[in-house]
Amino acid sequence: MAGSPARILIIGAGPAGLRAAEMLAEAGCSPILIDEAPRVGGQIYRQPPRVPGFTRTASELYGAAADRARDLFVTFDRIRQRIDYRPSSLVYDLIDNRAIVASEGKSEEIAFDAMILATGAMDRIIPAPGWTLPGVYTLGAAQIALKHQGCAIGKRIAFVGGGPLLLLAAHQYAKAGAVPAAIVLPSRFESLAAAGLRLLPMPRELSSGLLWLLDLKRRGVPVLFGHRLVKVKGAESVTGIIAERAGRQRVIACDAVALGYGLRSETQLADLAGIRFVFDAERRQWLPETDPLGRAAGRKDIYLAGDGAGILGADAAEARGRLAAHALMTDLGIAHERYRPKPDKTAVACAERLQAAMRAAFDPPADLVTAIPDETILCRCERILAGELRALAGLLGAREVNRAKSFSRIGMGRCQGRLCGHAAAEILAGKLGISLDSVGRLRGQPPIKPVIVSTVAERKA
Repeated sequence: MAGSPARILIIGAGPAGLRAAEMLAEAGCSPILIDEAPRVGGQIYRQPPRVPGFTRTASELYGAAADRARDLFVTFDRIRQRIDYRPSSLVYDLIDNRAIVASEGKSEEIAFDAMILATGAMDRIIPAPGWTLPGVYTLGAAQIALKHQGCAIGKRIAFVGGGPLLLLAAHQYAKAGAVPAAIVLPSRFESLAAAGLRLLPMPRELSSGLLWLLDLKRRGVPVLFGHRLVKVKGAESVTGIIAERAGRQRVIACDAVALGYGLRSETQLADLAGIRFVFDAERRQWLPETDPLGRAAGRKDIYLAGDGAGILGADAAEARGRLAAHALMTDLGIAHERYRPKPDKTAVACAERLQAAMRAAFDPPADLVTAIPDETILCRCERILAGELRALAGLLGAREVNRAKSFSRIGMGRCQGRLCGHAAAEILAGKLGISLDSVGRLRGQPPIKPVIVSTVAERKA
């Protein structure tokens, strides 16, 4: 790299990727910023399309986080001419120090000297009978419909799952005029109340959660703690759900379901890059191993930032984006004299405490996944039932998820196990009576998301 500027690639234009790009641009670098979405902001600050008539304000779209969203967008406008921004582009594979990118029906290879992965997160799904019916959406998809498309996924929507995102999304829908039919949470109210005491030193976060909950109650929305989703009802589409608590069932009429049990990190590209993974017992997920600044274990030219390295939320993502950029510049000898990492390290530590409280608040029953009925579709891409996976447990050496995958095709479909992989691991471990980390994790395979065959065939270096 001597005598020429480093070629720096950032994947993801959410809070983490934008803050990393800002630091690099201020230091005189011109990073390449690649993002799947047509506009910056990530999932949390997803922007509406540039079409006439779409006039919702930042306050309407992002609520209490409107100022942070506006600041990110102003930052992007300020650095736009100093970076190589490529929207609507999917990095679907990594080979050595080359990113394979699909955009507008074409595929190309982009070489890099250093890369920051800011790949974000997606919903964690726990399947239930009927979850593949038309009208069932992930929470993330429900938010995309509301923020990006300006529409609701239904008129009477049941929000099912756990985590603060569930209450936030329900609150956002209610404010937009689509009052939820019910909020169904398997966690107990006592867990939420106990976690609230841990949030007393964080008044902003505590008041936000209380606001969402009280607003939903004020609108007459049933908030059902300690209830499990038994079944999504319907023939051609959703007509209702059945929720159960202590053996007593309750039927809730609805025409759509928003489903999500918290978030899980998007780690496929980190896997393809050869980064070492470690099992996080608290998050019950395998995560890329990094140092406190985001340097990846096993690769000296890759850094991780934001929720792709473990769920900590949008505010911490901004801090982690700056920390990763700081580490990258330090390693490449690029000066950024004004930056001091201590405030961002403090913000990350605060977010760790907050997320620990949130996990305690929405802690689901231990058998929530392992109790999924045998007849439930587990892998919707390949239509593999939970019972079929259980039947393989221990047979033919299927004591690990990749072994089970080779026998059953679970995780071989379009989503590459992004939806079913975690539930499959839980079911396999539960059937074998072993710890979750013992069954391993589905290995990343390219393309990490669906790509048109002709796009791949026409790839150019």
